[in-house]
Amino acid sequence: MSEAFRVLVIDDDRGVREYLEALVSRQGYDVTSVSGGEQALERLSDVRPDLVTLDVVLDGMDGLETLRRLKKRIPDVPVVMLSGHGHARTIVEAMQLGAADFLRKPFEVEELELAFQRALETRALREEVEELRGRAQGGDEPLLHGADDGKMREAMEIVEQVADTDITVLVRGESGTGKELVARTLHRQSSRRSKPFVKVNCAALPSELLESELFGFEKGAFTGAQKRKLGKFEFANRGTIFLDEIGEMSPALQAKLLQVLQDGEFSRLGGEADVQVDTRIIAATNRNLEEGVAKGEFREDLYYRLNVVTVVMPPLRERGGAIPILVDHFLRKFSEQYKKPPRELSPEAMDQLLHYHWPGNVRELENMIRRMIVLGNEQTVLQEISVRDAPAAEEASDGDVDLEALGADLANGEGLDLKAISKRAARLAEKRVIGRVLQQTRWNRKEAAERLQISYKALLYKMKENGLSEGR
Repeated sequence: MSEAFRVLVIDDDRGVREYLEALVSRQGYDVTSVSGGEQALERLSDVRPDLVTLDVVLDGMDGLETLRRLKKRIPDVPVVMLSGHGHARTIVEAMQLGAADFLRKPFEVEELELAFQRALETRALREEVEELRGRAQGGDEPLLHGADDGKMREAMEIVEQVADTDITVLVRGESGTGKELVARTLHRQSSRRSKPFVKVNCAALPSELLESELFGFEKGAFTGAQKRKLGKFEFANRGTIFLDEIGEMSPALQAKLLQVLQDGEFSRLGGEADVQVDTRIIAATNRNLEEGVAKGEFREDLYYRLNVVTVVMPPLRERGGAIPILVDHFLRKFSEQYKKPPRELSPEAMDQLLHYHWPGNVRELENMIRRMIVLGNEQTVLQEISVRDAPAAEEASDGDVDLEALGADLANGEGLDLKAISKRAARLAEKRVIGRVLQQTRWNRKEAAERLQISYKALLYKMKENGLSEGR
């Protein structure tokens, strides 16, 4: 654990203090210890802890009163209560006052480590929620609205109708259209807004790791599982979990997710007892789930459970009226962020943006304007668009010349080798199509493989065979 984390130990038993100091130090934390509540409150003027351990029974000011005052001074700092008694009434009062956890003495080392892990991870998630809420309230709305076009207006009307409910929502659309922003808006406008919003990218991890990430595991569940780990569903309890790229989830995991949707419970890896959670699920995909169901790649019962309400995000190429509004938003946003003078695009640059096909949608436009502000030159925008549009023009203009050249190259004394010409022409066409799709997906190989309807490994092989790399 990073040395940046500081633990304040409050206990009037010198032996316990020294034991906790040694134990906490071995975990890599900085530790400060005091014998009473009054001393702890005094030390807050020069010590800002990331976590506090607090004995319930103290000389002078007792543990519960110390907890009450600590939460007034440092409300965001988790406090783990320790007690040799553990009366139910005391535990309930401590939790009502804001304690993060309650351990009975004597406790196992693993119990304290787990309590620390839970408290710090919960705090980190809470801080992320606040940061994202502030960012959203600071003006991300133009990314979702952008223009009064019919398709986007329809999508946002659905969001407004279902936001303050617990209904499951499936957000569909191409990469970069703002599916995650829709999920965050649904959470922010719901009664769960003060609870965690947890995002999980289902395509970012192999199936085995994704299962432990979502549902956690018990100590000893597999080699290397030295202590219990909570899953994202537990962290999202009473909040919202956003399952991005849900179409990439394996069938085995789909069955476990279905159980959560149906019963609100699951079991950790290596666990026997079921864990109950109250979590709203929002899923997103850029894949055709109906095709996945037809091919047996996506469970039909899960599809119907997820597809209760669908929000379809239109691609940017169908929202031409939104481009000037989005450009203005990003110009102001990045000028302020990078402390650059505010600027406007020339009519020529704007015209080129309006006629570009935007394979990367709003995300591509955002990154393009960001680079323009950082470099201070709109010509970079025009050149990028020209380069990205070039393959289509090239394909349309000189395809016949390339085929004719192939015929000349492969001619022999007795005529043309038609089989060789066909083979070379097919390879040339394949290279162009693969290159084009890679550019459209910003060299996202997984997405390109899906569009080309080949496996990821087959795409890598064909890229190597055709000499295609991101720098070329």
